[in-house]
Formats: sequence, structure tokens, C-alpha cells
Amino acid sequence: MEYVVLVDEEDNALGTMEKMEAHEKGVLHRAFSVFTFNSQGELMLQRRALSKYHSGGLWTNTCCSHPRQGESAKEAAHRRLLEEMGFDCELTKAFHFIYKKELDKGLIEHELDHVFIGRFDGEPKINPEEVAEYKFVSVDELVKDIEESPEQYTEWFKICLKETLRHQMEADL
Repeated sequence: MEYVVLVDEEDNALGTMEKMEAHEKGVLHRAFSVFTFNSQGELMLQRRALSKYHSGGLWTNTCCSHPRQGESAKEAAHRRLLEEMGFDCELTKAFHFIYKKELDKGLIEHELDHVFIGRFDGEPKINPEEVAEYKFVSVDELVKDIEESPEQYTEWFKICLKETLRHQMEADL
């Protein structure tokens, strides 16, 4: 069984709960999202494996998941990059946000999501149990596609993309 760390709105840990139970009840818990850009400024997206417990087959940021108890969000981000995408890179914390959205399969995401930005120009070695496919996409192409086909993207990705791009642009200046 996997557990998530329950938190208050200030990110203070309140205990743990089994991951599926937390998503069934919509309890606020800690999460992270990684956005990896190449040197051309393109974002690496992953399409979630169809077998995922929610949002299967949807496009999203490079990697996302939940820290374990006693593990920092940044440590978890590095761990999951390796487990899902088969690579690691330097990560910078950009910001965090809280959201609550109903998803497919009767689940509710209610997360305090820590967003990290990294740079990677190599070829990932995706884990097919986690990721169906990946691609690098230009920001302009991505924004246009989300406007035209928002149902093809995860909820959290659509919520935090604009703020992530703002942080990425500031970092490149």
C-alpha cells in the first residue's frame, strides 16, 4: 500500500493516509510536479499510462507524484524522475499551489503541489507501467493545443502551467 502525507494549507504534516482513500475522500495531501525543459525551451510532456488509477492516457508535465513520509518534495521529485522517466537532473523549486478537482473514476485530487523546474536534453527511458509515451513540445504549440483540446490534459497541469512558464522565463533571463 502507498501512503500520502496529509497536510494543512501551510504544508504542515498532519499524518498519513492510504493513497486511494485520500483520493476517494478528497483530503488535502502533499504532492509535487516536475517540469523539464530542453535547451531549446521545449517542455517534456508525458502521456500517463492507460492503467494509472486516474487520468490515464492524458498528457501532463514531465513527472508528478507524492512524497513519502519523511521524504522532502525535492527528494521525491528526483526519485520519481528516475522511476518514471529513467533520468535525473538538477531541479529548482519554483512555487507551490493548492487545488481541488474531481477526476475520473470518482476520485478527487486535493493537493498542495510543489512545482520544480529542471533542464534535460537527453533521451528518457520511460517506465511503461507509468508512462505511455513522451514528447518535447514548444510552449506556443502546447498553449494552442490546450485551448483546442483541454480534455487531453490533466487538471493539475492546466492549473499550474501558466505560473510555471512565468518562473521558467524568469530563470532564463
